[in-house]
Amino acid sequence: MYWSQLHTILWLRWRLTRNQWSRGGRLNMAISVAIVVLLLLIGGGGSLGSLLVGRFALGVCRPAILLVVYDLLILLFLLFWLLGVVGTIQRSEIIDMEKLLHLPVSLRGIFLVNYVASHVTLSIIVFLPALLGLALGMALSRNGRMILLVPLILGFLFMVTAWTYCLRGWLVILMKNPRRHRAVVAGVTILFFVVIQIPGLLSIGSPGRSRSPHGQPPSQTAFIERERDGGLPPVMLLAHAVAPPLWIGYGAMSLAEGNPLPVLLAGAGAFGIGGLGLARAYRSTRRFYEGQTAGKQARRARKDRRAVLVGTCFVEHGLPGLPEGAAAVALASLRSLTCATEVRMALVSDVLMLLILGATAWPRQGFAVSERAQFLWGTAAALLPFPQMIHLMTNQFGLDRAGFRTLVLSPVPRPQILFGKNVAMLPLVAVVGVVDLALAWIVLHLHLMVLAAAFMQVIAAFFLTCTLGNLFSSLIPIRLGQGSLAGTKVSRKTGLLSLLSHLVCASALSILLLPALAAFALASRAGPAAGGVNLLLSLVELGLIAAIYRRSLPGLGRLLLRREQEILRVVTQEVE
Repeated sequence: MYWSQLHTILWLRWRLTRNQWSRGGRLNMAISVAIVVLLLLIGGGGSLGSLLVGRFALGVCRPAILLVVYDLLILLFLLFWLLGVVGTIQRSEIIDMEKLLHLPVSLRGIFLVNYVASHVTLSIIVFLPALLGLALGMALSRNGRMILLVPLILGFLFMVTAWTYCLRGWLVILMKNPRRHRAVVAGVTILFFVVIQIPGLLSIGSPGRSRSPHGQPPSQTAFIERERDGGLPPVMLLAHAVAPPLWIGYGAMSLAEGNPLPVLLAGAGAFGIGGLGLARAYRSTRRFYEGQTAGKQARRARKDRRAVLVGTCFVEHGLPGLPEGAAAVALASLRSLTCATEVRMALVSDVLMLLILGATAWPRQGFAVSERAQFLWGTAAALLPFPQMIHLMTNQFGLDRAGFRTLVLSPVPRPQILFGKNVAMLPLVAVVGVVDLALAWIVLHLHLMVLAAAFMQVIAAFFLTCTLGNLFSSLIPIRLGQGSLAGTKVSRKTGLLSLLSHLVCASALSILLLPALAAFALASRAGPAAGGVNLLLSLVELGLIAAIYRRSLPGLGRLLLRREQEILRVVTQEVE
């Protein structure tokens, strides 16, 4: 690529950015310019502050302190970097190559420009000057060999950005299918959520470890003894020598000890790993724009067509005990829910949150629930899944969108449509409810009778929420956006009514606390018989709520019949 072409492309990038700023008006442009200036000030101030810290604070400290300081900075940098990757996971190229391939411009040059431009991010602007400033400050205070940290830092940054760019390119090819795009974004978000929880999960067992005679864990005592001798545990040194993100701290400690060889080897390794990532990203980009992946996709499509077995479709099955119309609506709605990425992400997030909370509370010693409090804890565990489900159960037609027209034109009785919609939600509630009760049984050591009563309360809460959900779904329909659970074109009146419906459902669930409160009051007098009272009252409450649900279906079906044209208008309106 000639320098004139590079200059033209960079000017194009600047012009596009300027047009994006000015499109929102003068206020938006002023805010954007202020943000850029603030980032530059943060970078410059961080560089100056880290230079002073390296010159005066880290000039006389032990080498192990340098390792800890750089490890903390790298950990914070990677955390902010992952946040940026998750936030812009759908973006791989700053400049669309397809619009430039017909020009006499090198693909390699455009690739390099996109690589550089896509990594001008907040994390680099904030942390790179700080890392370099520390190295320069220690070079002034300790010895000149500390300047060798600069190429190591640049090599580490090159390694991270190169493989991130390779990942983004692969994801762009993978996410050409819109449904796969939403699945990948949801999966990456959940994976990031799990990754940031790993340090806390690894440290939850620390209270139960054996203590030394002086009241400290043996590992901590040994660590203090090694620190007095000026060394670190061999496992920690091995981890710093093997893991690339820890090379900078290990190199700083080695240079402070007068050994520059680890820094030179780590720098060469970082640049080599980064070069491999950038080369792989370029090869995948070139194959994509040359159409070399079409043959594999065609062969895979032919193989998939041959693998299709002739049989009964999922929605053609029947459900025992259900009318044919209700079974068809239930299976079709269940397939729609399981295919919606936003629903799967919400379900997985709820289950992961429950597992993480349970794993955090499980190892703690001294945590016991009294016999009387078990009734309240059991009911609380039974009701925990429903606040997250209310949003879907009070707006059962929001995900149908244009598919609701099929329900309007179908000869299925309207009570069976509502019943089928409720049955479709049952597996989702069952999954979260079973996980929640299992964790409550393991962590809180609930009695089997309390657990059985809690299971009855889960079913009662499901019937109660379905009854109110059928009412509010017909009265306050809201179209849900594609790929999210947020409503589209929601007026202030509709948003307020939807919020009130959620509050009404949450308040109605408090009725299920009555058996637990009665058992709690009788526990001091009746003793073990209070568990039987809780179970008996839960069964009676379940029967009453189930009877109310059954009797409400005909009336709510007539309400749906009167409101279906308005619901159709709301859920099928396109977003401009």
